[in-house]
Amino acid sequence: MMADLSAVLDDIRACRACAGELPHTPRPVVMVAGETRLLICGQAPGRRVHESGLPFTDPSGDRLRDWMGVDFATFYADPRIGVAAQAFCYPGTAPKGGDYPPPPRCAALWRSRLLASLPRVELTLLVGGYAQAWALKDRMKSNMTETVRAWRDYGPAILPLPHPSWRNTAWLKRNPWFEAEVVPHLRARVREMLA
Repeated sequence: MMADLSAVLDDIRACRACAGELPHTPRPVVMVAGETRLLICGQAPGRRVHESGLPFTDPSGDRLRDWMGVDFATFYADPRIGVAAQAFCYPGTAPKGGDYPPPPRCAALWRSRLLASLPRVELTLLVGGYAQAWALKDRMKSNMTETVRAWRDYGPAILPLPHPSWRNTAWLKRNPWFEAEVVPHLRARVREMLA
């Protein structure tokens, strides 16, 4: 299985399927290992992640690590934590701000093959509406808020989360139940998985 994962990762990192469609050279960002038990699935890398080559090296990552109760070093050094977004390359910035949605091609090309190479995953964090829509399909509620509110319906293998972007700060203030109920559950699961 490890050789299989290594081959998949080599193929993903060499992928240039969106070359010419992106406003920059493709730079796939993925961080998983054969030991990965907790898989974080967001939408796509942002500009800072594109530049660093490491997932969640931005303020969103700071908030996500806080929700998880892990520090920077643990997040990047512990192979039990993995990150594989819906799209592996930064899709660019939309004219009205924010990033473009993840191109569906990436998930179609790589998602099934990558997930099949990660047999130890026990919990997948679906970060944001795009990840939830792809993974949950008709099990997703009417929107991201309702999907996250129904988090108990998806356990123990899946936990839907809002995106930890600063753009969702107002959402967090309007939905205090998230930090009161979901974050403590997430921290407990992460502690258990890394114990």
